[in-house]
Amino acid sequence: MNIDLSPNFVLNFVVGAMVLSLLIPLYQAWKYDGDIWEIMLAFSSIAAKSAVMILVIAVLRDDWMIGVIGVIILSVGNAGFMLLAHIIQRTGEL
Repeated sequence: MNIDLSPNFVLNFVVGAMVLSLLIPLYQAWKYDGDIWEIMLAFSSIAAKSAVMILVIAVLRDDWMIGVIGVIILSVGNAGFMLLAHIIQRTGEL
């Protein structure tokens, strides 16, 4: 039995595993639907995992324009989301 372990097969497997791992924060958000912090954490986790998936797909396709988009999402995308979380936290403290 010959198992194909080419880089494309391995990267496709990694992308499939990442798509399945996106379901974990969605389940947590669904489980704690009344807690805003759990929902925000779930969406933040989904954004980070999606950006990593974009980077893996960029390597798989050898297209670095897609990779640049993943890097921008990783570096800037969650910063705005965390700023929103701190604003909500501050308004809750006052």
